[in-house]
Amino acid sequence: MTRPVTLITGASAGLGVDFARQLAARGQRLVLVARRKDRLDTLADELGNARSVTADLSEAGAAEQLMAGLASNGEHVELLVNNAGFGLTGRFADLGGARQRQMIDLNCGALVELAHAVLPGMIERKSGAILNVASTAAFQPGPGMAVYFATKAFVLSFSEALHEEVRKDGVVVSALCPGPTATEFGQVAGFNGHPIVDPLTAKSNDVVTAGLAGLDSRQAIVIPGFANKLGAQGHRFLPRSLLRRIAGTIKL
Repeated sequence: MTRPVTLITGASAGLGVDFARQLAARGQRLVLVARRKDRLDTLADELGNARSVTADLSEAGAAEQLMAGLASNGEHVELLVNNAGFGLTGRFADLGGARQRQMIDLNCGALVELAHAVLPGMIERKSGAILNVASTAAFQPGPGMAVYFATKAFVLSFSEALHEEVRKDGVVVSALCPGPTATEFGQVAGFNGHPIVDPLTAKSNDVVTAGLAGLDSRQAIVIPGFANKLGAQGHRFLPRSLLRRIAGTIKL
C-alpha cells in the first residue's frame, strides 16, 4: 500500500506557499517541489507534515524523476497542484528564444506530464484531484506577454477537457484563473505594475482559498473576484481586435 500525498509544484513562493499552508492545515501530507532548496526546506520545517524536493521542472526528465522519487518513497498523488510557472514581459521578437521555450516547457509541458503521470492511478482508485493554475490571461491574447498568455490559454483548454473526460471517474480537474495577485510573479516577469491593474491586485491567500473552494465544489473553472469574472467574459461583449489592443496598452 502506498501513502496518499498532495504534490505542489512552484511551492517556494507566492501561491505555492499559501497552497501548502492551507492544505497542511487540512491535515494533508505534502510533497513540495521548486528550484529553491532553502525556501522549500524552511517551509517544510514550518509545516511539519511535508517534505521538499528540489527540481527544475522545465528540464527534460525532471517530472519523470520526481514521479520515480514518489514511487520509491511509497507515495501516490491524491491531489496535484500544478502551480509552477513564470511569465516574461516584452515584445516576442526582443525576448530570448531559449527562455521563452523554457516558459512553454514549464507552464505547459511539465504540467501535462505530471497530470498524465497521476491520472491513471486516480481513475483506478476513483478518487483524486488536479488543480492547474491558469490565469485570467487565458481568456484573451496578450501583446507584450504573448507566450505567457498563450501558455495559460493552453492550460485552461487542457484543464476543461480533462475535467469532462474524468468527471464520471470520481476525479476532479479544475483550472484556477486568478487575475493580478500580490506575489513575486510581476518582478520575475519584468512587469512593474499599471494604474489599471494595481487596484485589482488580490491577496495570494484569498486566491488560494477560492481555488480550493472551487475544487471542493468540483468546478471546472475557478475565477476569484467579481472584476476578474467580468473581465474573463470580455470576449463575449467586445471584438477580439479591441481586447488585444487593451491588453497591449497595459503590457507594452
